[in-house]
Order: sequence, then structure tokens, then C-alpha cells
Amino acid sequence: MAKRIVISDESVNCYGTWISTAGMDISQYEKNPVLLWMHWRGVIIGCIKDVKKEDGRVTGEPWFDEVREESKQAKAQWEKGTLRMASANVDVLEYSDAQELVKPGQYRATVTRSKLTEVSMVDIGGNDNALPLILNAEGKELKLAAGEESESLPLLINNTQKPDEKMDFKAIALKLGLPETATETEILSTIEVLLGYKTANEQLRQEKEQMQLAGITAAVESAITERRITAEKKDHFIALGKQVGLESLKLTFEAMNPAQKPTDIIRPAGGGGTASEYKKLSDVPADKMMELRNNDKSTYMRLYKAEYGVDCPNY
Repeated sequence: MAKRIVISDESVNCYGTWISTAGMDISQYEKNPVLLWMHWRGVIIGCIKDVKKEDGRVTGEPWFDEVREESKQAKAQWEKGTLRMASANVDVLEYSDAQELVKPGQYRATVTRSKLTEVSMVDIGGNDNALPLILNAEGKELKLAAGEESESLPLLINNTQKPDEKMDFKAIALKLGLPETATETEILSTIEVLLGYKTANEQLRQEKEQMQLAGITAAVESAITERRITAEKKDHFIALGKQVGLESLKLTFEAMNPAQKPTDIIRPAGGGGTASEYKKLSDVPADKMMELRNNDKSTYMRLYKAEYGVDCPNY
């Protein structure tokens, strides 16, 4: 008995639909049952004999004429069992989105009436049982990408996902540390708790950054007061503190010597007091006189007047 091949059955195919066997018209194909190679027009490798519709399937017996090299190759591989699938070219005549016709994994309307126009031997099938299907409507091949609408064969309402695109609650539950039997409500509850933790952590992070900025700003302002840096450098050192941290910034300031005014380094004999403590010019040590004259003109002129009772000539 010759081996038969499944041309079409009622399983959900690669397009997310299934074709009613009872509604498939095979009469036209029976008149010219050519068998093509990989749907290439003009590459005829034989025919399909004894085409039947039974038990929800359309089947037939491939016969290879061995005229072309493709036919010889296909026959050899068919007989050895390495080539086992057929592909049907089907015209869609009517479809239905009735829920009672929807099968698991289906996401397009059911093809209720169709017409078989061509069969090919192929290497890879479009469903597990038979065919990489080619569907046609109004003479044009339907390009049915997953999830995309088509007027000729629309997506089902509220069922637009393929089975492998649907949410895998088991995997999500395990990822969340829940048992694989966790319900959707338990999963969502756990996600809400985790989102709450995320919000709290973000708030803590912001508060920490604000506290660090306040500490850095205070350290910079203190360094300005101590004359370790100038006020013009405030923004620079605040930015530096953000990069290296408060402790490193403090160490940097500690390594800096405060800037001194000229009057800070002028001391009376014996090392006591500053220039402001001198009452008259004769109180200034001789070795500090020229330094005072050159570096603190206003103090020198004040002491001069106190010493001689007249204003010091401008110099």
C-alpha cells in the first residue's frame, strides 16, 4: 500500500488559525492534482493521487514522475523517509470568529470555507502534522505576521497573543521566590511589595544625597571663611566634593594653608601683637618699618600722624 501524506488537517497552524476540512473544496484540485517542489510554479515533480477527505484530514498519495532532477531527489528522499511533509496552497473563502470554534493557541479567525489549489513537497512544515500553509484571498497571498491585523483573516478579539507570547505565571512566580503554584493575585501582591521597596529606596537615596551635599557645602564655606580657598572657587570645590566624597574633601582643605594678610605677618618686637596694636610709628621695630611702609600704607600713615601730629606725605 502506497504511503499517504497529510495535505491539511484541523490543527492550529503557523498562522494562528485552523482550516475546516469539511469546508475545504478539493474538487478543482482533483481535476489537476499537480505536485510542485517548494511551491515553485513550473517545477512539477509529480501529482497527488487518491485525494481524500476523512477523519478531519485531507490526504493523498504522492507520485513522482522522475522527469526532473528535483522529482528524482524528492522520490528518493520520500522513500527513505527524510522528506515527509506537504504544503497546501489554500484560498480562503469564508471565516468565523465564533468562540465555539476557537481552539487552544488560536489567535485568528477560523477558516470555515476554503479551496485547495496546489500541493507541494517541502522540507519544513508549518504545523506539527502537515503543512507550511499558504493562504490566499481574492487572488492574493496573505502575509500573516504574528499579531498583525488582516482584513482577509482578522485576529480574534481578546485573543491576540500566541501561546508562547502569553504570560508565564509559573516562571514569574519562581523568579519572585514564590512557589510555582502561586496565583496571579499572589504574584501581583508580591510585585506591589517590591515596588514599595523600590520607592522607599529611591527616597532614601535622595535624602542621603541631600545630606551629603549639605555637608560638602558646609565644608566649602568653612574653607572660604578660613581663607583656604577663595569664594570664586566655591562651585568648583562643591563639584569636587560630589566626586570624591566629604571626607576626602576635608583632607584636601586640611592640606591647604590659609592665606595671610600682610598685617598678619607684621609683629612687634618680642613677637607680640599686630600692626593694629601699635600706637605710633616709634612703636614699630626698626626691622619691620620698611615692611609696614611697603605693605600696609594706611597703617603706616596713621602711625606717622600719631607720631608727628601731621599727615604723612603721600608716597
